[in-house]
Amino acid sequence: MPMAGQVRPAPPPYGPTSLVRRRALGDIPDVPRPQDLSTQDARTLSETLFGRLAELDEGTPEYACVRNTLVELNLSLVRFAARRFRNRAEPAQDIFQVGTIGLIKSINRFDVSRGVDFASFALPTITGEMKRFFRDTSWAVQVPRRLQELRLRLAGACDALGQELGRPPTTAELAAHLRITEAEVAEGERASNAYTARSLDLTDDDSGATAVMRTLGREDPSFDVIECLDSLKPLITALTDRERTILSLRFVDELTQAEIGDRVGLSQMHVSRLLAQITNRLRTGLLTEG
Repeated sequence: MPMAGQVRPAPPPYGPTSLVRRRALGDIPDVPRPQDLSTQDARTLSETLFGRLAELDEGTPEYACVRNTLVELNLSLVRFAARRFRNRAEPAQDIFQVGTIGLIKSINRFDVSRGVDFASFALPTITGEMKRFFRDTSWAVQVPRRLQELRLRLAGACDALGQELGRPPTTAELAAHLRITEAEVAEGERASNAYTARSLDLTDDDSGATAVMRTLGREDPSFDVIECLDSLKPLITALTDRERTILSLRFVDELTQAEIGDRVGLSQMHVSRLLAQITNRLRTGLLTEG
């Protein structure tokens, strides 16, 4: 231990954890606080990290390091999903932790080669984990843990026997399947009556039920845009190089037809005809089933 007045020696610049992180990231710049990045920067870095994750062996410290960074980068998705359930009785921290499990599952299953946006892929899984948590914990009155577990076992047995028998199972069949008494089956069914059948899609709003109707009635145009863009990809790929260039100059660079003509060496009228042909072909492709 250093004596008073002595300067404690500085720690080495890289500890074992830092060395693993440097090996894990490779040429990717390290971001000390990923959660402070903007949404666009986080999305761009996530794409790069998913590519890096595919290069690493699962189970290695480097793989875990990159995956943990991806979790930190995308925790905003969990917060976004959790806001839908702010009015639930369950602690917000528990909801957030369950949503984080869904985020990790999404990262483990995400295939970057499919060209799907990660947020669109992950949000259903995150929300699904939260709803599953509510299904297991939403009770109108306090019920012993034993009866909560019995209710879940009965629900599973009803589904299994219903498919096998082609009809709802009897109390005796449930008891034989679960190896319990018929009295215990009846007790579990009574416990099910204490289960809250509240909508899992209820959002936090002062207007109560009106909030549900407003949520169900509102259409998000972003989903339609994403679907159309995904459907357009193979159609645009089928265009010639010149047609793709003209399309990009018009709708990406937002040039006029005359400016496009100067770029590609065509008249403004020729460009106009080509654009009409291209857009009609794309429109027909989008509207054609299959």
